[in-house]
Amino acid sequence: MVDSGTPKKKFSLGATDKDRRNNLIVIFLAFFLLVVVVLFFMQRGEHKQILQTLNAEKDSIQVELSEMVQSYDSLKTDNDTINAALFVAQTKVKDLLLEVGQIKKASYDQISQYQAQVTTLRGIMRNYIVQIDSLNQRNEELMAENRQVKEEYMVVESKNKNLEKEKQQLAQKVERAAMLEALSLSAFGINDRGNDVNNSQKAEKIQVSFTLSKNVTAKRGAKNIYVRIQRPDQILLIKSKNDLFRFEDLRIPYSAMREVTYEGNELPVNIFWDNNGEDPLIPGEYTIDIFADGNNIGTTTFSFKK
Repeated sequence: MVDSGTPKKKFSLGATDKDRRNNLIVIFLAFFLLVVVVLFFMQRGEHKQILQTLNAEKDSIQVELSEMVQSYDSLKTDNDTINAALFVAQTKVKDLLLEVGQIKKASYDQISQYQAQVTTLRGIMRNYIVQIDSLNQRNEELMAENRQVKEEYMVVESKNKNLEKEKQQLAQKVERAAMLEALSLSAFGINDRGNDVNNSQKAEKIQVSFTLSKNVTAKRGAKNIYVRIQRPDQILLIKSKNDLFRFEDLRIPYSAMREVTYEGNELPVNIFWDNNGEDPLIPGEYTIDIFADGNNIGTTTFSFKK
């Protein structure tokens, strides 16, 4: 049977060889252009992603540098040398932070260099942190040792004060133990014949009689015995304003004085006040005080009648 349908057209690049060659060139160029366009958009996307990555790295570097600046602010020490080094190191961090912030588009090489510098600066800061921690720990140890030394010193000082106090108390006891006493102390007026009188107008002298007590701890040898006689009107009977003796921290006047030789045994003593009329005797009660070795060793009173 004969096919009576419409005959099929065959694909042809052209009727002639020249047409076919030109059409192939056009197809090739179109395909090439398509590939170039596709590659362009792909590279553009990759470049954009690279820029985003570099910017993210830049931001990360800036954040880390800012944290390092703040960390340097918190580092404190009393060591002037380390403080000067900290200032220099912090200045380097600030300078790098400023430099990174001024870059608009950073390259891989720049980011790599900055990351290396950040690593170096971080290591420097850690080194200072270790040094400061070590110094602070040592300072705390020294402060603890200082407190311990002060506490020990206070304990020793307290013991010394207690010992000094005990020493003073012992010295006072020894001093009291060595202090003499005026035993059987009495005073009375006598006339020119040596007889006792109780009338102030007839008395030529005042006689003070007593016995120095026995004391084996008292200092032996020559001793000055001082007598102070006070009239009823509180006037002290004296011969001269220069007649003074030491009592405690003062130099006070005395009425009469006698030197005796004391050997540790009881010693009778008589001391006389001569009435020369300069300080006339008056009626009333008189007070007599006896002193030896800087101590008041006895007190008594007597009276003259009107």
